[in-house]
Amino acid sequence: MTVTEARATESLWRNGDFLKFWAGETISLLGTQVTNLALPLAAIVAFDATDEQVGLLRFLQLVPYLGLALLFGVWVDRARRRRIMLGTNLVRMLLLALVPALYWADLLSMGSLLTIACAVGIASVLFDVSWMSYVPTLVRDPKHYVEAGAKMGMSSSATDVAGPGLAGVVIGALTAPVAMIVNAFSYLASLILLLLILLLLIRTPEPRPEPPDGRRHLSAELREGLRWVLRNPVLRSLALIGFCCNLSMVTVWTMFLLYGTRDLHLEPAALGGIFATASLGGLLGAALSRTLIRRLRLGLVYLVAQSAILVGPTLIVLATGPRPVMVGMFVLSFFTSYLGLGVAGVIIVSVRQASTPQHLMGRMTAVFRTLLFGGGALGGLAAGLLSGHLGAQHALTVAAITSATALLPLALSPVTRLHTLPPTPTPDGRSAR
Repeated sequence: MTVTEARATESLWRNGDFLKFWAGETISLLGTQVTNLALPLAAIVAFDATDEQVGLLRFLQLVPYLGLALLFGVWVDRARRRRIMLGTNLVRMLLLALVPALYWADLLSMGSLLTIACAVGIASVLFDVSWMSYVPTLVRDPKHYVEAGAKMGMSSSATDVAGPGLAGVVIGALTAPVAMIVNAFSYLASLILLLLILLLLIRTPEPRPEPPDGRRHLSAELREGLRWVLRNPVLRSLALIGFCCNLSMVTVWTMFLLYGTRDLHLEPAALGGIFATASLGGLLGAALSRTLIRRLRLGLVYLVAQSAILVGPTLIVLATGPRPVMVGMFVLSFFTSYLGLGVAGVIIVSVRQASTPQHLMGRMTAVFRTLLFGGGALGGLAAGLLSGHLGAQHALTVAAITSATALLPLALSPVTRLHTLPPTPTPDGRSAR
């Protein structure tokens, strides 16, 4: 064992390459969170978009995961991931810079905003599949997957806190379309930092993908990735429960954005403040996840965390009384869901990485992204349609009840019976330990 490998097995705080990548990815995640709030608010504020149009916008941001994640997963398993990450962040930066440019030229329309949202979604699919498959290259030792997941989860949660708050303040000061230039700069900063980190500072070589034994067939490689996930009871359950949780969270998030803007007349800064404050729950959950997993049975922690995601929306429906009390209930609702997400996210990513050999990592990730974000895409569309027909407040009640019904399949999931991470498979798919 080399000195570098020996240090890597001690702690990820000693893994300089992972820490450098972690820093660059955090900035990229911040840009993503600003986009998630700024694009729909741009539609509402600049074009007085209908509920259905806002739902369609959110759908178009996420629907590329349904159609492209599996194809991108095959590509990512065939290529080195560094260049893909750099290219996709460049594309996202240019696309978001188009929003203020078109706005100043008086050419921005609802159609162009929907097109840009879909194009950003496509680039995000490729980036997500790439970076999640790249992390195990830096971590190397499966026993550190939980630690890596916790650190990346803390970044995601921290940007969940900072992103909506920053978006709300900037939108309030500059208007939503112009605020997108700030978001474009966040991707520029991420691009420069990732360029320096991935090409100049990270010393861990990314192995060249194994050449195939014979001629490659796209359909065969797609089936191999699907089979790996769907034939494994633990991975299959993680994917299906994740679909339900993402469907619930995006549906409720989009409905609440409409409810808060149209019915309660909350300002963008207030909405951003609600999401930012509640997102502290995700930061807390990610920070506590390693301790909880170390002290308690992994399956039990997963069950409680996912349950928090599914029951959190009921607090929005129960919110009544003076405005400060209602806002407090809203914060508590999202705080509960984000707290569960912060813990569950670490477990889910760690179990996925521990259960999959490196040569299938991209396709496994793609299958999960297809189902998880596919659920989110359908949630955005359902939110717009239900809110348009029932009103946002009544639609939230339907969403909360539907979300709670997923508790039964969650309780029956084989993941809840896990004591520790599953054995790590060798390249041929057999357990290595």
